[in-house]
Amino acid sequence: MSKHLKRLAAPRTMPIERKVSKFAMKPSPGPHPLDSSLPLGVIIRDILKLCDTGTEARKIIKAGNILVDGRIRKDVKFPCGLMDVISIPKLKKSYRVLFNQRGKLTLVPIDGSEADWKLCRIENKTTVKGGKTQLNLHDGRNVLVENDSYKTGDVIKLSFADNKILEHYPMKEGTTALITGGKHIGEIATIEEIIITKSPKPNLVSLKGKDGTFSTIKDYVFPIGKERPAIKLPEVKMDEA
Repeated sequence: MSKHLKRLAAPRTMPIERKVSKFAMKPSPGPHPLDSSLPLGVIIRDILKLCDTGTEARKIIKAGNILVDGRIRKDVKFPCGLMDVISIPKLKKSYRVLFNQRGKLTLVPIDGSEADWKLCRIENKTTVKGGKTQLNLHDGRNVLVENDSYKTGDVIKLSFADNKILEHYPMKEGTTALITGGKHIGEIATIEEIIITKSPKPNLVSLKGKDGTFSTIKDYVFPIGKERPAIKLPEVKMDEA
């Protein structure tokens, strides 16, 4: 696999200028796929604009000034993706990675009360030794639970300090969700119905958004709250409306 990424070929989700140079920083292999992640160096240099060059970004990161989900990360290419929390203790600032309504990954400023946890979608479940259930999450984490009340597609609110589950947002009717793919990417909508397809085709979800009802595949639906969003959302600019 190539270690380089041409700017013109970069994923549409990456909010970078396409014609300023030939190559862009490519995320390292990690918890998020290429098409839905941002290298930490791009976040520091291009999005937050804390420096002007890749060399300066590398110095900031290598010095241990940047935390991702509560842990110091020193890899300038570390992949940051959906729901990750980027913290800069020296500046007393934190941000959550989300999709905006243009389908771009964006950083949403959050306060201290939101910077200690994240939302994680359950992608799979496995039974481990001792009869406990292991939840396999969208960001590569694994969490052991004794109460097997969680289903694939549900979302948990996870504390960074102790890996404790603080809340549970099920994939069911009435839940508020963020759309993470397809033509409705970045939209916030309420789940109206889960449509199980008895075929190789993916299951669908019918949702009600601000412009009416629409359907998308279940894999694109990320619950973010019961009756209202549990997280701060990106501000909608006039050119995104």
